Amino acid sequence: EAQKVSDFKKNFPNDREMASSQTEVMMSYDGDYIYIAAICYDDAPGDYIVQSLKRDFNWYRNDNFSLFIDTFDDHSNGFAFAASPYGVQYEALISNGDNLSSNWDNKWQVAVKAYDDYWVAEFAIPFKTIRFNEDAEFFNINFARNDLKHNERSSWRPVPFQFRVYSLNYTGRVIFESPLQKTGGNIALIPYAAGGMNRDFQTQSDYNYFGNAGLDAKMALSSAMNLDLTINPDFSDVEVDQQVTNLSRFELFFPERRQFFLENSDLFANNGFSRIRPFFSRRIGLTSPIIAGARASGKVGKDWRLGLMNVQTGASSDGLQSPENFTVATFQKKMFAASNLDAIFVNKEVVSTAIPDSVDADDQRSRHFNRVIGVDYNLLSADNKWSGKIFYHHSLSPEDNYNNFAQTVWLRYSTKALTLQWNHEIVGENFNAEVGYVPRRGHYRWEPHFRYNIFPENSASINRISFGIDFDAFWDTDFSMTDRITSSYASLQFLNTGYLYFRVSDEYIYLFNDFDPTNSGEETLPEGSDYNFRNAMLGFRSDTRKPVFYYLRSSYGGYFNGERFNVQGEIDVRYTPYGMVALAFNYNRLRFPEPFNDADFFLIGPRFDITFTDKLFLTTFIQYNNQIDNVNLNTRFQWRFKPVSDLFLVYTDNYLPENFFVKNRSIVLKVSYWLSV
Repeated sequence: EAQKVSDFKKNFPNDREMASSQTEVMMSYDGDYIYIAAICYDDAPGDYIVQSLKRDFNWYRNDNFSLFIDTFDDHSNGFAFAASPYGVQYEALISNGDNLSSNWDNKWQVAVKAYDDYWVAEFAIPFKTIRFNEDAEFFNINFARNDLKHNERSSWRPVPFQFRVYSLNYTGRVIFESPLQKTGGNIALIPYAAGGMNRDFQTQSDYNYFGNAGLDAKMALSSAMNLDLTINPDFSDVEVDQQVTNLSRFELFFPERRQFFLENSDLFANNGFSRIRPFFSRRIGLTSPIIAGARASGKVGKDWRLGLMNVQTGASSDGLQSPENFTVATFQKKMFAASNLDAIFVNKEVVSTAIPDSVDADDQRSRHFNRVIGVDYNLLSADNKWSGKIFYHHSLSPEDNYNNFAQTVWLRYSTKALTLQWNHEIVGENFNAEVGYVPRRGHYRWEPHFRYNIFPENSASINRISFGIDFDAFWDTDFSMTDRITSSYASLQFLNTGYLYFRVSDEYIYLFNDFDPTNSGEETLPEGSDYNFRNAMLGFRSDTRKPVFYYLRSSYGGYFNGERFNVQGEIDVRYTPYGMVALAFNYNRLRFPEPFNDADFFLIGPRFDITFTDKLFLTTFIQYNNQIDNVNLNTRFQWRFKPVSDLFLVYTDNYLPENFFVKNRSIVLKVSYWLSV
């Protein structure tokens, strides 16, 4: 009986027409839940396209109905909820207006039923699950449909083609009959128990049996502010990282996956730039265990967000690393339509457990700290055409407190046809963010970018043609160039979701340290030498809606004083709706003149995702990486026996590739239970 909204308009493959298959949506609410019902009409033959029955599916590769909620009217932060035609749930946090993070997990309900020419989804989302300001009179909201049968994305409130359909700058408004009130007690206790065994076969040690228990807790300090607590957390169930071949001179970046660090993670993780991060949570707890942590984050008033975190680690098992304490404080102030001002403070303190009598204790502690303080301004115009970031960060350590800053100005102007982008960075040689991710210091960087899009109106196969030019250059602090890449590219995006990409580049590198171009401990290129070489790359992705689809990319050209041929890709086989088999591969052929050593690197990674039901999942990784001379097997069985309550069985082996001799082996059984208080 609720009011219906409909008339969904396309976002893709164009934004000029109404959706081929329409959607009708109704909403209601009571003191505990928001209710949404969607009728998704479907006149196309064939089965719905989904990858599996696994929660938090790939949004773009699964038929789904979604809603995006901006509860704070800041057009920057919000929540996404979606369901596939098979009733599989998806939830994510939205930050910076249009960035989705699906690692977030929380309690809500959905039921789905399919009919001959439509399917119906009914959502019940607890007010306790989302964050909002008490006395809120409205939410900004949009509804969207990913209809892969017609290869369309559509939404209730129209979103221009060049922007993501979940952009919070393009929302309607849901007005409540009376202002929302605090939802009462909102405490969740999530205890866990884990046990298992492991063995290092290379040292011929005996099996080591272990048990562990701990507790996570979520407490609503207000309807908009949440407190996360953890005591003796265990991350054995976290999915393994996908390995990569590293031929660069710098450290690689891997994303955070641990649940404790995820809610409102943008408050802590989005300061800085992709390769100049003052805080990177994976620095905490990977080499020494986390004993306990507390994390408060959320909205304060209409325009302010606040984040506070403190984590204490213990000594490492080998005794080489002392206990450490980490503190992060950050705030964000909304400015103008959707921009904001951020400030962050990061502090790392080494807690010494044994201080020699000859060293003054206060002096010892004073030499064991690292701090970063910074301010960021994040620009996003009301129409999404202008975006950018300006920041200044300053580090403090016991020594080298000069040239200890990082500064960036990044600005982008984007329309449907044209994208212009400018970035420059300055990173001092002594900028030291020990709890951050800054793989490169002591440089200036200029990075302009140009792209132009053409949209053929009468083409039966091509959706978009793009051309672009990139320039990316680094100078040291004496203004001597150390790196430069100039590249041009062209791409075709097809109406069937396929993609063709071609790129040529000219690259210059000056080595400020000795470097082994194979990263395998062989002959090194000398410090002070420089190299200029060219490359060409061609990539293609097939129709992702097909049961079998693939991605393939190949490049050939110079590589320092030699040559490099690379081919990489992935083949996916989908058996709807019960799972997928994927084979990822990467081959690098490196050839150098004497006396340097040639190298051939293979990285092969089959992955099996089997979903017996929407509550029983089996994921198996097999990764062969000859660069590190290892074969890794990781199998994870998950049974979600209640909402956000799981049983995990995780088995891991590492082998020598030559004879499959077992290096080490472990098996872990873990049970966690979400208890609402």
